[in-house]
Amino acid sequence: MSRSVIHDLKPHFLAIDELPEQLDWQEYFGNDQPVELDIGCGRGLFVFRATEENPDRNYVGVELDFKKGRHGALRLNKLNRPNGRIWGGDANRVLDKIVRPHSIAAVHVYFPDPWWKTRHRRRRIFTNEFVNRVVNVLEPEGYLHFWTDVAPYWEVASALMTHDARFVFCGTPEEKEPEHDMDYRTSFERKKRKIGSTIHRGLWRLKPE
Repeated sequence: MSRSVIHDLKPHFLAIDELPEQLDWQEYFGNDQPVELDIGCGRGLFVFRATEENPDRNYVGVELDFKKGRHGALRLNKLNRPNGRIWGGDANRVLDKIVRPHSIAAVHVYFPDPWWKTRHRRRRIFTNEFVNRVVNVLEPEGYLHFWTDVAPYWEVASALMTHDARFVFCGTPEEKEPEHDMDYRTSFERKKRKIGSTIHRGLWRLKPE
């Protein structure tokens, strides 16, 4: 992809190196709407659909793979969605450096890489440290969404959340029947449901202090 095409995707795509630390959301989006983060957004289907369905909320997808992130940003850019952005870079850095504490209404984590090999497990996004980062950025009574098709990963993540007294489990989100090929939370969900995979879903709310 040429530099000119990358430039044309602004403001819908930015590398996190281009962002200031402790970002001011009202200044960034030009409004005071609630902000939700999609961690590991892939090609950005969730952000794309959510910006259309909820124009009164702002959405930011974070994706380490710049090619995938730009694909999602291109969709937003073509329709000039003012409430959607994709950032290229490390989600942990975003949570630690860029997002102000207690400024996020919800964090979404859909189908993260399970890193199957034992020696690679430390690379998984959903860890105790990640949950602590989420607690730091969520508003009081903000939400954490987690979906995966990998049963062992679900068991580990749900156990972390079940034993975390800072959260309340809100139940399993309903698996609705899609009306068309774009009517999925992510493109990965579409792929897995079409081959009959079980999708594990959870929603937790941060307790007020």
